[in-house]
Amino acid sequence: MTARDRPAPRVRMCAGGPMLVHGPISIESEDGVVHESTRPVSAVCRCGATSRAPWCDGTHRLLPEKSRP
Repeated sequence: MTARDRPAPRVRMCAGGPMLVHGPISIESEDGVVHESTRPVSAVCRCGATSRAPWCDGTHRLLPEKSRP
């Protein structure tokens, strides 16, 4: 199945947390590396503090609330 054949992913923003993407996705990072996920739901980091970029590892919970996305 090519990217064109895939249904469009659904996206949900979590207040103070990650972006949840429902469906298969490909994310290209700043350095050009493509990260793919076929999980039913993928959590994409928005705070920038994760150690598993681009995926959320829950680090946002340790940040002061003011600095959360």
